[in-house]
Amino acid sequence: MVLTTGLFFLWGMANNLNDVLIAHFRQTFALSDFQSGLVQSAFYLGYFCFAIPAALAAERLGYKATVILGLILFGGGALLFLPASMQLSYGFFLFALFVIASGLAFLETAANPMVAVMGPADGAAQRLNLAQAFNPLGSIAGVALGATFILSDGPGQGAAGAMAVQLPYLGIALVVLGWAVMLAFTHFPRSATEAGSGGGAPTGAYGALLRRPRYLAGVAAQFFYVGAQVGIWSYLIRYAENALPGIGAQKAAWLLTLSLALFMIGRFVGAALLARFDGAWLMAIFATINIALSVVAVAGGMVGLAALVATSFFMSIMYPTIFALSLRDLGPLTKAGASMIVMAIIGGAVLTMAMGLVSDLAGTIRAAMLVPAACFAIVLIYARAARRGGAA
Repeated sequence: MVLTTGLFFLWGMANNLNDVLIAHFRQTFALSDFQSGLVQSAFYLGYFCFAIPAALAAERLGYKATVILGLILFGGGALLFLPASMQLSYGFFLFALFVIASGLAFLETAANPMVAVMGPADGAAQRLNLAQAFNPLGSIAGVALGATFILSDGPGQGAAGAMAVQLPYLGIALVVLGWAVMLAFTHFPRSATEAGSGGGAPTGAYGALLRRPRYLAGVAAQFFYVGAQVGIWSYLIRYAENALPGIGAQKAAWLLTLSLALFMIGRFVGAALLARFDGAWLMAIFATINIALSVVAVAGGMVGLAALVATSFFMSIMYPTIFALSLRDLGPLTKAGASMIVMAIIGGAVLTMAMGLVSDLAGTIRAAMLVPAACFAIVLIYARAARRGGAA
C-alpha cells in the first residue's frame, strides 16, 4: 500500500511540473498563451490515447504489471528531455511529455480502481481521497523543483533555457525507474496481481458503458473538472505576473506552491468530511464556491489572485469523488470504466487551449478564468443530479 500510494506522489510531481514548463517554455521559445498551452495538450493527449490500452493491460496482466509498465514509459519520457534540450526543439519536448503522459495513463488506470476496490464500496470515495492526498504532495514537490532549478527571472531564452530542464528530469527518470524495480521485487496481494477473466475490458465492455447515461454523465463531469483544474494551475504563474507586475516567474511559482498546499489540505479535510457527509452533496457546495471565486478572478488584482489561489482548496475532493461516483455499481465493467474516466482527462488539453485562446483574443489572462467558472457550473449540475440518484 505504501508503494502504491507513492505512485500518487510521482504522477502529481509530473503533472504540476507542466505548470512550470508552460511559464518556462513561454519565455524560452517566445510563445503566445495559446502556444504555451500546447504543453498540456501534448501531455493530456497521451492520457487520452493510452487509457484504453492501459485498461486492456490491467485486464490481461493485472494491476501490478500495468503499473510497472507505466513507470517504464514515465521514466523513458523523462529521459527524452535530454536530447530535446540538446536539439532546442519545442516539438521534441512536447513528444517527451506525450510519452510521460502515456505512462501516467497506465498508472492512473491501474492505481485508482485498485484503491477503490480495496474495501467496502460505500467507503471508496473516502479511500480514494486519502490515497490522493499524497498526490498534491508530489505536486508541491514538482513545482518547488521547477521553481528552484528551471525557472529564472533573467532572460532565459534559447539554449540556456532549454538546458535548464536536464537535471530535474534526469533525477525524475532515475527515481521512477528505481520505483519500478522496487515494485517488481515486492510481493503484492492477489487482488493486485491477478489478471481478469478475459471478458471484462474488451470492446463489449465499452459498448455496455456507452449505454449507461449515469456513468457517461460522470465521464463528462470529469472532463470539465480536469479542464478547470489544469487550466487554473497552468496559467496561475502568468496570472500572478499580470496581477503583480514585477513579481517575476520564479516568485510567482511559489504562489502556485501555496495553491497546491491548499489543495493538499483540502484533500485531508475532504476525506474527514466525507466520513460524515454525502460526497455528491459536499461536491455541490465546493463547486458553487468555486464558481464564485472564478468569477472574482476575472476582475484581477490582488483580490482576484487570492480568489484564484483559493479555488484549489475547493477543487480538492472533486476528482476522486467523481471517480468513485462514476464507478459505483459497475461490477465487472470497473476496469473499462476506469479507463474511460482517465480518458476524460483530455479536458486538461482542450480547455487549457481554450483558456489560452480566450486570453490571446481578449488581450488579458483574466478573461480566461470564465472558462473554469463554466466548468465548475457543470460539476455542480452533475453533483446535484448524483445526489438525486440520476447521475451516479
